[in-house]
Order: sequence, then structure tokens, then C-alpha cells
Amino acid sequence: MTIDENWYSEAARGFGMSLEISEKLHEEQSPYQKIEIYQTKTFGRLMTLDGLTMVTDRDNFVYHEMMSHPVLFNHPNPKDVAIVGGGDCGTLREVLKHGSVKSAIQIELDECVTRVAEEFFPELCESNSDPRATLLFEDAIAWMQNAKPKSLDIIILDTTDPVGQAKRLFSEAFYTDCLNALREGGMVVAQSESPMFDKELISDIHSELNKAGFAEIQTIHFPQITYPSGWWSATMARRDQKFGDFREQSVIRKPFATKYYNADIHRACSALPQFLLDALDAN
Repeated sequence: MTIDENWYSEAARGFGMSLEISEKLHEEQSPYQKIEIYQTKTFGRLMTLDGLTMVTDRDNFVYHEMMSHPVLFNHPNPKDVAIVGGGDCGTLREVLKHGSVKSAIQIELDECVTRVAEEFFPELCESNSDPRATLLFEDAIAWMQNAKPKSLDIIILDTTDPVGQAKRLFSEAFYTDCLNALREGGMVVAQSESPMFDKELISDIHSELNKAGFAEIQTIHFPQITYPSGWWSATMARRDQKFGDFREQSVIRKPFATKYYNADIHRACSALPQFLLDALDAN
């Protein structure tokens, strides 16, 4: 990551992304990471963690909708949801748009991320006071180990990149704890990085979920302009059933608005490019 007086630039693996900025609005060092907020000229506000783009006003809706609605509309009646990470609270907001959800627990290690989001991205945090929402600021790995067996319908792993301590969130051991916390028919979805840059990681996630005992695994993909390559993915797994038809009529008649997700997107997002299919078949 580099900053000059006009541009925020992030480079990764020979690829670069730049946003024109007008000012820095906030900077703090939490116990876990450096949090910065910039005002950009074309993407609204930008949050970075340790110099990596996390969220912008302009394109966050794609990620948050695709981390939430495909998995929730694949489940027949999701009531109890846990979100691991997700400190900006955008995924929590999308989850709580579903009337069937009775409880949504967000387990985020760094409370500072959520407090900064509440100040600078209030629209993402508008459901934080929903009585169905519980915000916990603690280690999600320990929380999942201690979760009551068969107490959850959906687990959303809205995590950072698999580096440092976050690597543990991409392991067979953690996925096994998730499996144990899910009821029959339960599902987990994990953000799984860029299909263009991270096909090996996506393959590894499939392998670790398989070893944990999930019945079927499916990767979906979607554009994400400000993430490396501009192309992102999430990987879903079912506890004890195959992926069947999603609740298409419920999507068509959903009582809330979305900007990206719809029934056609749901059908299309699991169609994978051949190079990724080849990588998964080789696993």
C-alpha cells in the first residue's frame, strides 16, 4: 500500500488498484491492526486494515449481499445465524433483512473495527441495534469450539485474508467445529478470495471442508471492484445434504431491496470457469 497526496494505491501479486482520495478522515492503531478511513473522490469512504482495502461506500453491497443471500435462500428456514468476523456489520445488516432469522450473533475479534464503522459507515451498521442481533468481541475460534451442538442453521465466515492467526479460520479443525454447531440441513459459507489469484486456496478450502465431513461444497463468484483482481468468491458447504433448488419464489417475492443479488444471479453465480473446475477436480 502506498499513499501520495492524491491517491491510495494497493499492489498485490503484480496487480494494482488505485483510488483518488481527497482526505484522510481517521487513523488509529487497535490492539490488532491499523485502521484507516479515507474520503475518495469516486468510491465514497474507504476503510483499510493494515493497508489493505476492506470496504468502500460504492461497491460493498456486492460482497455483503453475496455473502448473505445465496446461503440464506438455499436454506429452507434459517433461524439462527452466526457471523465470524464481519466487523463492518454490512453482512449482519443483510442477514437481518430475512424475517425468518430470529438470532444473528456476530463474533468479531476487533471491537475497534465495528466502532469505526458505526461512525464512518453508519448505513452498514443500521441493524446493530436490532433486538435479534448480538455483537460479541472475542476469539471466534474459541467461541465456535464452545458453541452448543446443533444450535445454528447458518454460519457465515466473513473473515480477513488467510494470513497470520486468520489461517486457523481456514482449517479442517475449525470447519469441524462449525459442522458440530450446525443443525441438520445447516450450511456454512466462507469468503474464499479471488478465483484469478487464489484457485489453490479455493481448492484447499474444498479439501478442508471435505475432511471436516461436509456433505457437499459449492463455490460461487461475483465481481468486487476494489479487491485484488476485481473478482471474488465465497464457498458454501452443506452439513448433511446435497445442494438442491434454492427458494426461487422467495427470492422473487422478497420484501426487501437488493442492488446486486436476484434469482438470476443466484442461478448463475455457481457456474465456474473451466480453470477453476480443473483445479477443484485435481484436488
